[in-house]
Amino acid sequence: MKDKMQLTEQREQNQDFLSSAESRRKKTQGQLTKAETQVMNILWSLPESKGYSSEIMGKFPEPKPALTTLLTFLKILKDKGFVSSEKHGKAQLFSTTISKEDYTRAYMKEVQNTFFGGSFASLVSFFAKDEQLSDEEVSEIMEILKHRK
Repeated sequence: MKDKMQLTEQREQNQDFLSSAESRRKKTQGQLTKAETQVMNILWSLPESKGYSSEIMGKFPEPKPALTTLLTFLKILKDKGFVSSEKHGKAQLFSTTISKEDYTRAYMKEVQNTFFGGSFASLVSFFAKDEQLSDEEVSEIMEILKHRK
């Protein structure tokens, strides 16, 4: 009986550890580095947000990264859950698993919560104070706010 209890306790500890590791993984999954963002922006710009490594490489500005570097970033993005791939013969077709709009929304929500205490008004006023907004831009923003859902 004591062995069963110890085994059950060990399983619970293992489960706690796995849950904690999964939680840490999810926290890093939510953010892209500058280089990862560059790869994602290229993928998002391709038709249906899909492309082979050669197509992705073709969209990079000069100096282009080495193919091995690009493939490493694609693997990291796949591990983070931002990209999926499927084999087509010897090549792999990479596609995004999140739209640019959904990622941007989540990223900006994180910025809002982290730096502005969750206040949308504080976020907007921060940028409005620093930007030289034209009358046309102010009108456009006011129109958007007036017709929001």
